Amino acid sequence: MTMESPKPSTSGAAEPADDYLERRALRRGSAGWLLLTGLGVAYVVSGDFSGWNFGLAEGGFGGLAIAMALMGVMYACMVFSLAELSSVLPTAGGGYGFARRALGPWGGFLTGTAILIEYILAPAAISIFIGDYVESLGLFGLTSGWPVYLACFVVFIGIHLWGVGEALRFSFVVTGIAVAALLVFAVGAFMDFDASKLNDIAVDADAFGSNSWLPMGLLGIWAAFPFGMWFFLGVEGVPLAAEETKDPARTLPRAIRWSMAILVVLALLTFFASAGARGANAIQDAGNPLVEALQPGGDATALSRIVNYAGLAGLVASFFSLIYAGSRQLFALSRAGYLPRFLSLTSSRKAPYLGLLVPGAIGFGLAAATGDGARMLNVAVFGATISYALMSLSHIVLRRREPDLERPYRTPGGMLTSSVALVLACAALVATFLVDVTAALIALAVYVVAIAYFGIYSRKHLVARAPEEEFAALAAAEAELERD
Repeated sequence: MTMESPKPSTSGAAEPADDYLERRALRRGSAGWLLLTGLGVAYVVSGDFSGWNFGLAEGGFGGLAIAMALMGVMYACMVFSLAELSSVLPTAGGGYGFARRALGPWGGFLTGTAILIEYILAPAAISIFIGDYVESLGLFGLTSGWPVYLACFVVFIGIHLWGVGEALRFSFVVTGIAVAALLVFAVGAFMDFDASKLNDIAVDADAFGSNSWLPMGLLGIWAAFPFGMWFFLGVEGVPLAAEETKDPARTLPRAIRWSMAILVVLALLTFFASAGARGANAIQDAGNPLVEALQPGGDATALSRIVNYAGLAGLVASFFSLIYAGSRQLFALSRAGYLPRFLSLTSSRKAPYLGLLVPGAIGFGLAAATGDGARMLNVAVFGATISYALMSLSHIVLRRREPDLERPYRTPGGMLTSSVALVLACAALVATFLVDVTAALIALAVYVVAIAYFGIYSRKHLVARAPEEEFAALAAAEAELERD
């Protein structure tokens, strides 16, 4: 493989060889709004099956309910903002591209790096959870360990290498199975619903503001923020499919809105049905809360077995779609020179093969070495909250700085909507330190190393012809003409 020799540019950015972008092209028009809606739900659906319930131990039913509502507001406000931004700049860069236009190269890099932390760590964590499900279900006599993690990465990255259209269709089918199972679960669980079970967690009398609904007091609401996010974490990845979408200016906003609407309904059904059927105290530490909710006597039922298998489908759907999201974010950052350029090369089937293989190898290595899925998810949440704050800020900046920019879709509420998302994202970022200080510090250390790389090297080797860079350069040129 020969490497391009970028030619110097008078603008300070690297001017690549003539075939640079041709060797970094994705398959256009592979996805319509329905597949993208399925992708948005797939990013998140595993969070309905497990993880969110640990927030009951932090804030009790009332604390987690308020946290879920506030995080739902944050995501709703943010995705409406992203819908506008993706209609303005429909490229594979997603959040990085939005921040690059609004906040400059540093803002773009900080946002893209935070998204990468989320999309590399989350699949690694989910592969461990898949291993746990495989072991608990007794599938093929396997136990949770590195062979199962390796199989996940090899099989599902292989499908992505096959092609984006095939990958999204596979994700859509598996997600459909998981969503159908959640609806069946909700019907079964609500048959045993008892409101008195919702607030059965012991009250900490020393906690400020504590009562039966807020057993850990008011601070418990804040500590439950990261777990309230698990009902929605990842939906912001829909714009990363922009370059492979039919009519992205119209399709992306529609898919983002529908994804969020479906996720809100699933979150409410899952949360209330689970806690009301078995009790908040019984499921707060369960690795499989939905199954526990259906087994009040501890004995498996036909419905609990179905939900157990569907939980595995939900984990596969999220794992599969997050692999996709991470590869596209890495592809865009590499194509523009923020990360080593060879990582954005695409195959004959227009798949960014190194953008899939390299994060996959890192994710497998972390899963096999640590086996600590919960901590890796907490690291992912830290990266996610940083990106949410920066993307919301980007919407505000572009609305103020470029009010006349053509916007095929406009966010309801304008800057007020994105301001709400910004404030709540900052609050969620601080909450990660309340839940797992070690995870937050690990993510911060990775972030510092990445910033050093950008400051010392890659900011001097950006590729001017990359779509996100051209878009930002055009804005700068227009601003200069206006000043003149």
